Amino acid sequence: MAVKIRLQRHGSKKRPFYFIVVADARSPRDGKFIQKLGTYNPLTVPATIQLDRQKALEWLHKGAQPTDTVRTILSFKGVLYLKHLLRGVKLGLFDEAAAMTKFQEWYAEHEATVVKRQEEHKRQQRESRYRPVVKRVEEAPKAEAMAPSAETSTDETPSTEA
Repeated sequence: MAVKIRLQRHGSKKRPFYFIVVADARSPRDGKFIQKLGTYNPLTVPATIQLDRQKALEWLHKGAQPTDTVRTILSFKGVLYLKHLLRGVKLGLFDEAAAMTKFQEWYAEHEATVVKRQEEHKRQQRESRYRPVVKRVEEAPKAEAMAPSAETSTDETPSTEA
């Protein structure tokens, strides 16, 4: 039985909200599933993702194949990186404590960047809301309009040499 980790759509029309589920590959998108792993809301900035990391890791070890979007979500939340580190532990490259410290360092750095993105978005929203509309009157066209008329008046004067 082929098992996939995929998104199950909920929410109303034009307002998507997804459950991240483990389901048989033959079942329909919004049909029967084996286990719910979390939620994904793409409407917030940045997108809100709630995921049970341990359950997702267990299903990946069992051979469940994530869809492209879910693979991106798992990568963003660090599940695929944790799987990579645990593979290194299994091969004997380093111990589990070292793997967990590497993951904790990455996770702290990742959360800092997410918070930075949120604050940047909020700052941009505030700036766009309170920007006053100021119209400037351009002085350059008036100056150009006056300059050619002064030149034409000097050229049009009759010469007395003739």
